[in-house]
Amino acid sequence: MDNTVNKEILMKDDDFIVSKTDTKGKITYCNRIFMEIAGYKEAELLGQPHNIIRHPDMPRAVFRLLWKTLQQGNEFFGLVKNKTRSGGFYWTFTNVTPSYDNQKKLLGYYSVRRKPERSSIDTISKIYQQMIQEEGRHSNAKKAMDASTDILLDVINKSGKEYNEFVIELEK
Repeated sequence: MDNTVNKEILMKDDDFIVSKTDTKGKITYCNRIFMEIAGYKEAELLGQPHNIIRHPDMPRAVFRLLWKTLQQGNEFFGLVKNKTRSGGFYWTFTNVTPSYDNQKKLLGYYSVRRKPERSSIDTISKIYQQMIQEEGRHSNAKKAMDASTDILLDVINKSGKEYNEFVIELEK
């Protein structure tokens, strides 16, 4: 049995994963650290949808929020559990920003990820587990994401913060 399956890969404190995508989320650039941690060669990543590293423990509703935020022209912060090629996983504190040309035309998205605090992972994991369970209760994808989003928004609203502020606060 491959002992890398379900094994957590820990980012180093000074690791920064960088990637760029086109407007549809297909990878156009990835740095060496991204390739090393995810376990892919550059040629295997370029042109692929960024969700090639989406871990099944990540609620779809988080990515719905990411895309909604980006489509509004805003940057997104989040705690994301990614999947490695060998079946392991790694957590990142993620910042995704829209990228524009000089005429303000959207070119794609720029993402920088760093090692998150363990306390942030512990907190968000519990929320994500509830969201995943809720997504699994619905056969209709839209209803599943709506119900999952409601769980996240309830937590955020109780904190009295906006989503990005909530996530950034977890990292302090």
